[in-house]
Amino acid sequence: MLTTRVGLQMPPDLSFEDWERAGRRLSGVLDSSSWWLGDWLVYGKDNYVDRYQRGIRAAGLKYQTLRNYAWVSRRFGLSRRRAGLSFQHHAEVASRPVDEQEWWLDRAEELSWTTKQLRNSIRDTGDGGPGDQTRPAVTRRLAVPGSRLEHWRKAAQHAGIEFEKWVWATLDNEAERALEHVEEGLGISA
Repeated sequence: MLTTRVGLQMPPDLSFEDWERAGRRLSGVLDSSSWWLGDWLVYGKDNYVDRYQRGIRAAGLKYQTLRNYAWVSRRFGLSRRRAGLSFQHHAEVASRPVDEQEWWLDRAEELSWTTKQLRNSIRDTGDGGPGDQTRPAVTRRLAVPGSRLEHWRKAAQHAGIEFEKWVWATLDNEAERALEHVEEGLGISA
């Protein structure tokens, strides 16, 4: 097989077993690349504060996508990542407290859930983890003009992320960035 930036050239006599094995490897590379890019951005931000934006532009990747990858990578250190689950499984629970993340990822592993099954299970149990059935749901309302809402929905769709998850991730990312600026101004290092 020959890989290029624009394609994969398959030999004409490739056996089904080799073709199937190649598909598994390609799928693994695709999922791993989200972690790799997230870790790459985290490293750049930690080590090249004044230049990492230039590196992002040079890589030619969408900044918001990279920030989402980095956000998930920061939420899950290498020792907490589950090789049997996809990056997207981790992204589904990244906004939750660590104990809930672990609880949901345990369930996803034990029951061999797809990302969609994990998302639906979270939604069906009231959007919580262990013990959530006894906790009352809390709802907050925010008045948002329709034009902004549509703009946000388009951004979430473009990023390939469920709208509510995109809103949470974007707000969490911005809060983290704002707090980092405050900490930098106070001379605090994380």
